[in-house]
Amino acid sequence: MRTGFKSYLFFSAIGATLLGLTGCSDSEVGDVSLGLFTTKDIKIDALQDPIVTGVTCHISSIEADLDLSDPSDSAIACRQTGPITAPMLAAIDKSDSGEVIFKKSKSVFFKNMKLRRIYDEKAKTLIYLSYSTKETSGSYKHSLSTVPLWETQAFTNMQPAGN
Repeated sequence: MRTGFKSYLFFSAIGATLLGLTGCSDSEVGDVSLGLFTTKDIKIDALQDPIVTGVTCHISSIEADLDLSDPSDSAIACRQTGPITAPMLAAIDKSDSGEVIFKKSKSVFFKNMKLRRIYDEKAKTLIYLSYSTKETSGSYKHSLSTVPLWETQAFTNMQPAGN
């Protein structure tokens, strides 16, 4: 065998081993194959907001096992799955850009998928934005979900006295 081909086989085996070790995250709740002749799967992660623990977001994205970069497309749905209280809301970043609550590498070339929480005080709604940090096909891919605070413990405590 040629030396170059042996090196290729060696590094391919190491890469496959590393992929096997990192293929499943703690937050993964679903894994859907896109077919027999593809190395791409749709992965679904369930992420609980670290501060507003009564919110869970489900994010789906495509992972390509043998590519250097995963596609940037993702979808997100966030729902209230437990109590949301006024102390939780008091602890969050209320700036216009909110705060990153989750980050996942999507490429060896510094592309990440991020999940950001933004608070819309006027509408009393939490906004969750999933987005890619690298431009793809002329666009930064993103997806949005909202969790209204209507009839939560936090909303009840936000009402002015006498209402």
